[in-house]
Amino acid sequence: MKLSGLLNLRGISGQIAALVVVSIAALHLIITASFLLHRPDQPETSSDRGHGQLVTAVQLLGTAPAPERPRLSADIARAFPQLGIEILPPGPLPAAAEAGGFNPRGLQRRLGHDYRIFQIASGGEPRKIGIGLPDGMMISANVLPDRPRPPFLGGPWMMTLLFAVISVTLLGLWAARALTAPLSSFAKAAESFSLNGAAAPLPERGPEEIRSVARALNRMRERITGLIDDRTKMLAAISHDLRTPITRMRLRSEFIEDETHRSRMLSDLDQMRAMLESVLSFLRNGRRSEAMTLADVASTLQLITDQFGDMGRKVVYDGPAHAMATVRPDDLHRAVTNLVENAVRFGAEAVIRLRVSGDQLTIEVEDDGPGISDALKQNMLEPFVRGDEARNMDEAAGFGLGLSITNAIATAHGGTLSLHDRQPHGLVVRMRLPVRQPGERSAA
Repeated sequence: MKLSGLLNLRGISGQIAALVVVSIAALHLIITASFLLHRPDQPETSSDRGHGQLVTAVQLLGTAPAPERPRLSADIARAFPQLGIEILPPGPLPAAAEAGGFNPRGLQRRLGHDYRIFQIASGGEPRKIGIGLPDGMMISANVLPDRPRPPFLGGPWMMTLLFAVISVTLLGLWAARALTAPLSSFAKAAESFSLNGAAAPLPERGPEEIRSVARALNRMRERITGLIDDRTKMLAAISHDLRTPITRMRLRSEFIEDETHRSRMLSDLDQMRAMLESVLSFLRNGRRSEAMTLADVASTLQLITDQFGDMGRKVVYDGPAHAMATVRPDDLHRAVTNLVENAVRFGAEAVIRLRVSGDQLTIEVEDDGPGISDALKQNMLEPFVRGDEARNMDEAAGFGLGLSITNAIATAHGGTLSLHDRQPHGLVVRMRLPVRQPGERSAA
């Protein structure tokens, strides 16, 4: 990696390097501030409780000549009355063990081995202790017991370390969120990508690399949209141009005397016309500009049921009387119509089921036909793929675009289309659609 990449704060590498530097600097500042506040290199004067003054006064009396000690003791008593230093009458010097193990803050170590400490009175504060000077003279003094040291987990160093870890962790989480937020928006934009131009372009924000990717993806989407537009326009022009010669050929076919040849020719021409219309319908489906609107899906399914019933088909509706959802009504009508047409073509009867659960509605079209093998289920959603029963190229058998168009409509609604087996035989086509579109859910 080049040094210029690390110094460029607009790039991901530069921002990560800056995060590391800022984290280290923040950690050092926290530790330095804690050191300056607590100063572990210096004695804790607030918790010394006069022990240092006592040691100094005792050493001063121990080094002073015996005739000067009464005057010096009186001066110390006036200067430091809390020490309570008094000269004891002469007598035998008790052993050091008689101090009962009382040795606050290591007085014995600080005074030295020439001094002996023993306890005179116990209980309460301050405690009265006796100290034997090197020449055998004894003095008494008041001393407060040591304050207990704070526990390790509650000490300043542990608190500093804990605060530093929490601070750096929060900083790292914030930085990770700031760096990954554009990637999340990429995923959402890719999921909502459509060819009808309804989706907004990818946001060009974040590090320089992320902005470059966003610009490239936006240009790629424009090229894809332009390619589809050109293809649709080209096929529309071809279809328009072919309609004229097809019409002329149909007129000329009417003059064919042989009834068999004339009917075959007219059938081929009708097949060509139907094929052109189906292909154009499939290509234009992704470019439909019909707006999303709140509609009664149950009423649409009941209308489809009635339409097929009027044509003498046995179609039954099973579902609630009303179910509101945000859809493209014409596209939904067309999608379900395609499914029912396939169902009544290969089966004797069809059932349209509607179920609403939370924010999702499920439409199922069930037939009692031969069904589709597992090997063909996924491929049946591709364009121009027909089942084994529809391999003959005629208008009645279809051109393999019905399920593809329905799948495209379901995807445009943010839903899914899947094929399932029906017991004991038949096929169930299940379409799941959201009740509300993403924009409505976020607004709510």
